[in-house]
Amino acid sequence: MILAQAASPSLVPLYVIGVYLVLLLLLGVISSRFYRGTSADYFVASRSIGPFLLLMSVFGTTMTGFALVGSTGKAFGDGIGTYGLMASSSGLIHSLIFFLIGIKLWAIGKRYNYVTQIEYFRARFESNSLGYLLFPLLVGLVIPYLLVGLLGAGATVKAITIGMFPDSSFHLGAIPIWITSTTICSVVLFYIFFGGLRSAAWANAFQTIIFMITGVIAFYLISRALNGVVAASEQTLAKAPEHLSREHHFSQLHFMTYMLVPLSVGMFPHLFQHWLTAKSAKTFRLTIIAHPIFIMIVWVPCILIGIWAMGKGIEPPNGNVNAVLGMMVKSLLQSPFMTGLLTAGILAAIMSSLDSQFVCLGTMFTNDIVVHATGRERFTDKQIVTIGRGFIVFIVVITCILSIYTSPKIFKLGIWCFSGFASMFPVVFAAVYWKRTTKYGCMASLIAMSTTWLVLFYQDVINPSQARIDAGGDFLVLGMMPVAIIFSVAAVTLVVVSLLTTPPPASTIEKFFDPKND
Repeated sequence: MILAQAASPSLVPLYVIGVYLVLLLLLGVISSRFYRGTSADYFVASRSIGPFLLLMSVFGTTMTGFALVGSTGKAFGDGIGTYGLMASSSGLIHSLIFFLIGIKLWAIGKRYNYVTQIEYFRARFESNSLGYLLFPLLVGLVIPYLLVGLLGAGATVKAITIGMFPDSSFHLGAIPIWITSTTICSVVLFYIFFGGLRSAAWANAFQTIIFMITGVIAFYLISRALNGVVAASEQTLAKAPEHLSREHHFSQLHFMTYMLVPLSVGMFPHLFQHWLTAKSAKTFRLTIIAHPIFIMIVWVPCILIGIWAMGKGIEPPNGNVNAVLGMMVKSLLQSPFMTGLLTAGILAAIMSSLDSQFVCLGTMFTNDIVVHATGRERFTDKQIVTIGRGFIVFIVVITCILSIYTSPKIFKLGIWCFSGFASMFPVVFAAVYWKRTTKYGCMASLIAMSTTWLVLFYQDVINPSQARIDAGGDFLVLGMMPVAIIFSVAAVTLVVVSLLTTPPPASTIEKFFDPKND
């Protein structure tokens, strides 16, 4: 079914989305009233977040356009195996990392008053150089992560507004991606500018509730429009039976190496910052238990909708699979109000990641570059917050501009972003558990990781004529996902160089490993 023929030209969906954005702005105003005026409150919410808000903020910040829009588009192309690639493994691996890494880093961060990853690594290895090396690597990987969200939002809104403005100069009469990305960034910037991470946590809780509820509603309404789950699946089975086969497009080695990608959460700087907001170690319990369940609730409907879209015969404009979710919502739901509501839910998932990432970048620039280089006594607490806000505005502008000119598949861009973070995981794991790790081992590992990542990224994205692409569209090296190669190079380099260089002094080991400090 062609979307423009099936959809109503009503502007009601945009009105609903507008109301949602206004509510979000009001929530930002309310939450900002609890801002205590200190840098500690702006950057880590005075370490006062309880179990429910921690769960919502941590889960919300891990759900992006990659999880909703990207997974639906990936399932549309590759079938049911998409769930096994990321969702099932992510649920277990994420919770395991929260337990093994998150609680440890929270305790250390609270003890020594750290607010960023870089502060921890600088102190753990007594190395300014390591901190200056980490900053551009983390920023360089967070920006593509931001783009994943903005591109997902833009693709979704464009899909539901096709034909809505036939007299405009817009392509297909739909709202262009740049308008959506600019609007979303402006709303997010408004509430985090005044309330910092506390406002982000409150907004994440609200948005997580919205996108989970609307996701369930969307799944129910779409499945009903297709005469039920069984009928919808049978339609896909008749048209594209390979989409309901786990082995479709994925060899065993290809499938297994995807399991390394979820390790990325161990090095997400924005997630580290959310961990530091926890009131106590017990606050993590609910997050560790509920996170896998929440992932299932979100991913299962998105994967099935993508599979059903293939059976339905949806044809994305210009082959842009990012539009599949929006097209299914618009083509199957006859109510403009419900279309707007469910689109707002998709935007909620995307925005719940953007805010934390923006705050995180502002925090790192302020604490790890400006304050660290000049000395904390150089600025008042108010000036430190102002510097953070200024850098956040700068990043928002840069990200909006990049979203205009960047249009790769969201799932592919997300995988490359997560592959980089996952390949940094050996560094954080070793820092927490291996006393013999050295600063030279960490720096060598990060340099080896970034070099390998850039070489493979160039072959796949920048110069794809040299890429080794499988039938499912994934770039493979020796039959494996690139993350397997990058991760292995980083891990081996870390171990070898650490063993060949001088170990940290006993005082440092005692500071970070002495049981009396736990």
